[in-house]
Amino acid sequence: MHIAVAGNIGAGKTSLAGLLSKHYGWEAHFEDVDENPYLNDFYEDMQRWSFALQIHFLNSRFNQVMTLRQSGKKIIQDRTIYEDAYIFAPNLHSMNLMTERDFENYIALFEVMSDMVQAPDLLIYLRANISTLVKHIQSRGRNYEETIRLDYLKRLNERYEAWISNYDKGKLLIIDVDDIDFIENPKDLAEVITKIDANLHGLFTEKVV
Repeated sequence: MHIAVAGNIGAGKTSLAGLLSKHYGWEAHFEDVDENPYLNDFYEDMQRWSFALQIHFLNSRFNQVMTLRQSGKKIIQDRTIYEDAYIFAPNLHSMNLMTERDFENYIALFEVMSDMVQAPDLLIYLRANISTLVKHIQSRGRNYEETIRLDYLKRLNERYEAWISNYDKGKLLIIDVDDIDFIENPKDLAEVITKIDANLHGLFTEKVV
């Protein structure tokens, strides 16, 4: 069993993955943001470091998902390999922060890798508006995120919505996080878990309002 949590920066992916890991007793695998050697440089100079950052994420997530599937364990994963290719890299390219040559090289590499990985059994998408994302980002106080621009988050949100609207690789659960707090409110978390259970054992797509 492989559940993946997707969503924009500050949507609450890491928090939810940790809570679900504790609830189900499954192994959680988190994005290696604190160990990424390019993040600080990227937020200081996006154009200079965009390609290196995206290649690092792509390689890291490919190795992670291959290891997860081979382990045979029940896994909850923070962010997917698809988000790098369908959200972040195209966004950087469209903002002229990644050259055409680098983008084509990146996509060619992703296509080879994506043929080798299996999609999650359930994808959980955390939908949030910009004000919610900013609140979450500010509350966790990561220094390298202080320079993130609102228009950058907005562009990412638009690409997330476009990707999710066409997602067809497996079961999908959309959770609107603007009006719930699954971290502080046990009832909200219980509702999310109920929806997850229904999706894991049913054949339909659900949305938490």
